[in-house]
Amino acid sequence: MGRPAVSIVLSDAERRDLESLARAHKTGQAMARRARIVLAAAAGQENKAICAEVDADANTVSKWRRRFAEHRLDGLLDEPRPGTPRKIGDDEIADTIRRTLETTPQGATHWSLRSMAAAVGYAPSTIHRIWRAFGLQPHRSETFKLSTDPLFVEKVRDIVGLYMAPPERALVLCVDEKSQIQALDRTQPLLPMRPGQVERRTHDYTRHGTTSLFAALDIATGAVIGRCYPKHRSSEFRRFLDQVEAAVPADLDVHLVMDNYATHKTQPVRDWLAKRPRWHVHFTPTGASWINQVERFFANLTEKQIRRGVHHSTARLEADICAFIDARNAAPRPFRWTKSADDILASIQRFCIRTQQIGRTTESGH
Repeated sequence: MGRPAVSIVLSDAERRDLESLARAHKTGQAMARRARIVLAAAAGQENKAICAEVDADANTVSKWRRRFAEHRLDGLLDEPRPGTPRKIGDDEIADTIRRTLETTPQGATHWSLRSMAAAVGYAPSTIHRIWRAFGLQPHRSETFKLSTDPLFVEKVRDIVGLYMAPPERALVLCVDEKSQIQALDRTQPLLPMRPGQVERRTHDYTRHGTTSLFAALDIATGAVIGRCYPKHRSSEFRRFLDQVEAAVPADLDVHLVMDNYATHKTQPVRDWLAKRPRWHVHFTPTGASWINQVERFFANLTEKQIRRGVHHSTARLEADICAFIDARNAAPRPFRWTKSADDILASIQRFCIRTQQIGRTTESGH
């Protein structure tokens, strides 16, 4: 016969604590299972039944039952693991984090692993572990811009409403231009990729002129109407609208989403739109180009065709751009818009509050 199971009797406080550990969302799975083992033991269940209930082996159930009987709640905590004791205490780690967040090294805008290691006297690998544990990346920087448009909320709700619930019998087209695309040719031949070696190109280049791409993205299908022009004036934009009109069904309303660029608001363009009552314009908020889905198409074009392309002339550049659009339209896929207007506005509100708090902290520090 095996050893008899340890009897468990709980106080009211211990029972409450164990039940809280067993059901808390933030409790680790291991701790939650240990709490359930003890609760089942206190209810008089045998180890075999507990094993089936919590999906654990007999040794595990016996171990935590015995540990709780000897040390109560503290017995459910993990014991210290063997290994070299930590040489850097919590205060030293906190000081390293404070330096990272609140100071900069002399003669530089941000800390590096080596400059911080020299400042605090630790190895760069130690600094790396501290930064990784707290999600600090001083070498990275991102950009942002908050729109100051007084009608920002109304415009966001209008455009996101078009994306998430398009009108019936209508097309929603996101329109914009990617201007001054350079036809760049490398000064020396490209070395293609081969096993063990990535593609290589010279850092310098020769310019062979520029072109501008006007594009209209159908949000329902992902198809793109595009045309290149030498310039991006109002006259080119109006001619592009003629091309779009010829390409879309005549019996559908057309909703245009575009930014506040001056080219889009000249009198010839306004007159063109006024003569076509089925066309409806929705302007994006000032400084909020991210809400125009055609910008995502431009990003794909840059990444997959322009950035690494070699073009000896603007004609060759325009041919490659047209080939990219044709390939996309052969099997178009729309971009999925998932955030509602309320989600976007709530996120921007949180960002604004955090920015204001940082601003006040910075001002008080000076």
